[in-house]
Amino acid sequence: MDSTEFIQEQARRCNQCVHYYITHDVHFPYGCRALGFKSRHQPARDVVAASGEACLYFQPRKPA
Repeated sequence: MDSTEFIQEQARRCNQCVHYYITHDVHFPYGCRALGFKSRHQPARDVVAASGEACLYFQPRKPA
């Protein structure tokens, strides 16, 4: 798996995390409550870009 595939996989993971939310900010539409930031990209993508590792705060959502 190359770095592009790794980043895409982490971005998909955000949608399944309890900390992920959609903001009302047009310029920063995605947010992470655990890390306390909003972003133009999926938060996990920014975490991977900054640290080179997957997000350590990931917690799966409970099934509905």
